[in-house]
Amino acid sequence: MPFDVHVGMRNWHPYLHDTLARLAETGVRRCLGVIMSSLRCEASWDRYQADVEEARGRTPGAPEVVFAPPWSAHRGFLAAVADRARQALAGVPADARSWAPLVFTAHSIPSAMAEASSYVSEFATASRAVAQRLRHPRWALAYQSRSGAPQDRWLEPDVNDVLASVAADGERHAVVVPIGFVCDHVEVLYDLDVEAATRAREHGLTLHRAEAVNAHPAFIEALADIVRKEA
Repeated sequence: MPFDVHVGMRNWHPYLHDTLARLAETGVRRCLGVIMSSLRCEASWDRYQADVEEARGRTPGAPEVVFAPPWSAHRGFLAAVADRARQALAGVPADARSWAPLVFTAHSIPSAMAEASSYVSEFATASRAVAQRLRHPRWALAYQSRSGAPQDRWLEPDVNDVLASVAADGERHAVVVPIGFVCDHVEVLYDLDVEAATRAREHGLTLHRAEAVNAHPAFIEALADIVRKEA
């Protein structure tokens, strides 16, 4: 059964209220919302749900929106991340590949926000599942793209500190897997491919960065499966 797909965003076009207005114009009365963040916290899930309700409140005839459940543990998502990591590992010299550390990254968030959510546990669980799929014994968690006031507590360790520690252990290769991001946007392209790669080189370390899942077939099938189960 085919489904119409529409995009609504909080901070850029098409905005949520514009998308809901278009749906109302076409007579849609109920739709399924899929939040495109694998890890749940107030910033990544709750605000989107609240903003959808706010947009509905100011959009005459806006459809009801029900939300799909969390999907960080979906086998298709994990398979896509594992395949991206496998491809990146292939770039490590064969004699170093089996022990080259996998460094899984997610966006850092304020510690208080993390303590009130399942963000860290979902991050750890998904990363462990990918490492197990790859049968890769050496892996670590790191955070990236921190913002906010310097005195505020945010999740650590920072990916740059983890890479420095890996280099201090004598490693010369590391694979960074941005499991907390579903596409290669600026926080991946700059924070990892430019900033982290530069810091790694300064420590004599070669950074191999796995692609985000992007349009990986297993990820797209996972999204389709989520929709079919909720439709």
